[in-house]
Amino acid sequence: QVLLQESGPGLVKPSQTLSLTCTVSGGSITADYSYWSWVRQSPGKGLEWMGAISFTDAAYYSPSLKSRTSISRDTSENRFTLELSSVTSEDAGVYYCARVGPSLWTGNYYWGRGTQVTVSS
Repeated sequence: QVLLQESGPGLVKPSQTLSLTCTVSGGSITADYSYWSWVRQSPGKGLEWMGAISFTDAAYYSPSLKSRTSISRDTSENRFTLELSSVTSEDAGVYYCARVGPSLWTGNYYWGRGTQVTVSS
């Protein structure tokens, strides 16, 4: 069973860069047809897909966040990282990492528990 655990600062100041890591156990982030995604939920809003990195190290981003988002991976540590720059209060919420597969667009999601992010000076 694949387990995902998000980690990172719970509080970020406006204009700073948010960095979150998802550590994966019970499965490899290089496993065939696996896609490792970040999804967030802001207060009063639905789930928002932010982006993903594939088993071949290809990155995919939401068009609305692409200019501020970077997703990378560390295969030696079996984890992947989200960086979101120039954060504002609109970026506050719960951030989830997830494994998606075998298709990024129609696959099944296996979720981490999520981590709360607050944006405040």
